[in-house]
Amino acid sequence: MQIQRDDLSHPAVIALLHEHLKDMRTNSPPESVHALDLDALRKPDVTFWTVWKEDQVAGCGALKELDSNHGEIKSMRTSGLFRRRGVAVLMLKHIVDEARTRQYQRLSLETGAQDFFKPAHALYAAHGFEVCGPFANYKNDPNSVFMTLSLDRR
Repeated sequence: MQIQRDDLSHPAVIALLHEHLKDMRTNSPPESVHALDLDALRKPDVTFWTVWKEDQVAGCGALKELDSNHGEIKSMRTSGLFRRRGVAVLMLKHIVDEARTRQYQRLSLETGAQDFFKPAHALYAAHGFEVCGPFANYKNDPNSVFMTLSLDRR
């Protein structure tokens, strides 16, 4: 599998992100959906990557710069054809490595609180993320779980 920076123009990538947004809207109330649409993912403060297995998109993820010391994981998604094959772990490690390269002190994320999101909670916890309070412009929300990872300056 290969990770590449992506411009969000490939039809398969667009379809994966539409699927992602649909699932977020299906599993969370509208006021608790914080997934970025295509235009927001193309903004200069967001870097977006895809994972490819030959000519198939296997997953995606993004890193949003909140400030010079803090990044946020956005749009982590694995294609249904590639679930449980290590795509999410590969992308998560890539994003964490990039956050360290940028010398962020902290990497955070927001995900849903519903059962649908339990695999995501487990993935992040297994890689050192801990539940925290809201960060950036988020507010306390019973439908959201906030997690953060302190990054050492290696």
